[in-house]
Amino acid sequence: MPRLDTQFAHLGLNATATVEPPFDGMEWYEGYGQRHAADGIEGRLVSQYSFTESWASWEVHPHGAELVICTAGEMTLVQELPDGTTTTRATLTPGDYAINPPGVWHTADVPPGTTATAIFITAGEGTEHRPR
Repeated sequence: MPRLDTQFAHLGLNATATVEPPFDGMEWYEGYGQRHAADGIEGRLVSQYSFTESWASWEVHPHGAELVICTAGEMTLVQELPDGTTTTRATLTPGDYAINPPGVWHTADVPPGTTATAIFITAGEGTEHRPR
């Protein structure tokens, strides 16, 4: 049985769902993009990550919204709105969720000495990163 923390899922066109190969690092995303290129901006990656420290970078998904569901611990989602000057912060605990709208840069903070786990449903095509 696949586990979402090691084998992500893809939600594709025509209400399809597929199990992805085991995640093995950042190169994995290139293969994911190739496997699901035909789905374009409608494809969604479903993944789960656990974090023991705040993120070291920002990311943005220009072509679609991302749903972030906290399942354990606590994390603060930080969003930089398109004007580049306004930042919002939302602290999530188990069962809480937030939406990163398309084009909104975001990162997350995790309290020191704790672990936070979240499920991400992401419109991943065109995702960009920048240092924090």
